[in-house]
Amino acid sequence: MRFWLAGVVLFTTIAARPVAAPGFRDEQLLHPRVQAAYHDAWPALRSLLRAHAIEPSQLEVFFRVFKVGTRLEVWARNRTDASFQLLKTYPLAGTSGTLGPKRREGDGQVPEGFYRIDRFNPESLYHLSLGLDYPNAADRLLGSAKPGGDIFIHGSNVTIGCLPITDAGIREVYVLATEARHAGQTDLQVHIFPFELTDEQLQRRRGSVHYAFWQSLAAGYRQFAKHHTLPTVQVEPGGAYVVR
Repeated sequence: MRFWLAGVVLFTTIAARPVAAPGFRDEQLLHPRVQAAYHDAWPALRSLLRAHAIEPSQLEVFFRVFKVGTRLEVWARNRTDASFQLLKTYPLAGTSGTLGPKRREGDGQVPEGFYRIDRFNPESLYHLSLGLDYPNAADRLLGSAKPGGDIFIHGSNVTIGCLPITDAGIREVYVLATEARHAGQTDLQVHIFPFELTDEQLQRRRGSVHYAFWQSLAAGYRQFAKHHTLPTVQVEPGGAYVVR
């Protein structure tokens, strides 16, 4: 079997004794949906990257999500660049819950906070999916004894706590994440915010029970908004986020 990628023919052979263990991208390309995603999405994505002077071999990506505005933003840069550029925005195709973090299993909430992609699922029930490391340290400190799990960015338009961006959208995002991982990025971050955490927006929601939590998210939001660089975020013993 052969597969075209960036002008190079990649061969995958089913054999009892492979010559060498495949790399991450090669493993992903063994799956028909990933092959189809590359066929459909990669040529245009490669052109988009190069229009932003980003080389695929140097690619790093960052994902930012807003509940108000229902969008997922993909930011990208070369590994040697100081800051990220906005590459593309994908509307969320479905939502569940309300503003505020996820605190227990079955509450229908989409999490809020600072996360990382920890799973690539090429055989998802929702076409393709990227798993988040929910619950993180803050969620475990602030949530219930059963905070839930299995939060994904995925295809389709249905959700109970996840982030659907349609099958077409996840094909592009999955390929970009795979390419970044192939290029050497192991820390793929996903920041999920209720809204743009400006002083004005926070002041409008000062009476919310989530106000103190949102304030702890704000420093990380503001650093990226100002510098387009990722903040170093830690979790205090009480569960609040702090930027160092």
